[in-house]
Amino acid sequence: MKISVVIPALNEEGIVGKTVQSIPREKLEEMGLETEIIVVDNASTDNTAQEARAAGARVVHESHRGYGNAYKRGLNEASGDIIVMGDADGTYPLGEVYQFIQPILNDGQEFVMGSRLKGEIKKGAMPALHRYVGNPLLTWILNILFKTGISDAHCGMRAMTREAWNKLDLKTAGMEFASEMVIEASRMNLKITEVPITYYPRRGESKLSSFSDGWRHLRFMMLYRPGPFLLIPGVVALLVGATLASFVWFEGQSRMHSLILGSLLLLIGYQLLLSWLYFGAFAESYGVTSSRLKKKVINYHSLEKELLLGLALLVVGVIIGLNVLYNWSAGGFGALSQIQQAMMAMILSILGIQTIFSGMFLSLLLLNQDENVKLGKK
Repeated sequence: MKISVVIPALNEEGIVGKTVQSIPREKLEEMGLETEIIVVDNASTDNTAQEARAAGARVVHESHRGYGNAYKRGLNEASGDIIVMGDADGTYPLGEVYQFIQPILNDGQEFVMGSRLKGEIKKGAMPALHRYVGNPLLTWILNILFKTGISDAHCGMRAMTREAWNKLDLKTAGMEFASEMVIEASRMNLKITEVPITYYPRRGESKLSSFSDGWRHLRFMMLYRPGPFLLIPGVVALLVGATLASFVWFEGQSRMHSLILGSLLLLIGYQLLLSWLYFGAFAESYGVTSSRLKKKVINYHSLEKELLLGLALLVVGVIIGLNVLYNWSAGGFGALSQIQQAMMAMILSILGIQTIFSGMFLSLLLLNQDENVKLGKK
């Protein structure tokens, strides 16, 4: 059996060699595990590649920077029956790789995640914001949405069988790769387990950006499951807004606060629903399986119908607005008495414009899909 250790590296001179040397290659081979160590030089500008090669690693180069790009190159280059992932900065205990892969060797597991939160985090290794807020929150959201049942979704020390990697069709180029791997492993029903590990302080400059990277992980989860983020809040806001606006309109009472709030919620809810469709359309073009409801809605998508609906809303809004303007001018441009009509004209006009441009945007996102349908490919 062969084990491949894949290590992405970007400007890790001074530590990458020590990381490579920490892997107990001789011990692994004594236990019957042929070992290869692959360092992916992700367009470093220092001596990372030379240092890794001198330490005994096979160096491959990936010119397109990005966490996902580096790992995809390295994982595709790996020839082992078991593939282990770990960073070059000395934060993960790659010297304990044999213990880490025991669930694969002895328990038939296919995908192993390290857990820093169940193991030990050395002083200074992880900022308090990451340890107590960011990582637990993102892991909790991922578990709720995808039922992965893990405790540390963003731990970078992982292992998988060659067959497991071949099942994962991963596409992302950046930090989202970490979330995509866990999500796809769960969707493919791989046997996933966790191993507690020790997490050490990083040597050298960190390349993480707390808010930016956290948002990218959250955005990627929204791509798979936009409903809880967009559909549900959108429906609630739309219903509440429509109820408030209709109440004021049909009652004929001038309740400006209710009318403004209702109009605002109506527009926000409609925009959230459109955003849900945007995410769904992009997921379709991206190759991510979407929900049945989203597929049905997108399948009924028709640019012509959406343009007609948008134009109808816009025309009605403009007519009401012109009527309000005419009556206002007839009264000598004094106090505006038709407040409800003016608000309704604004709402219908905005909804019409949103519908028109949303239809055009959805058509662009689904352009390839529509062509495939016409050609009988789908």
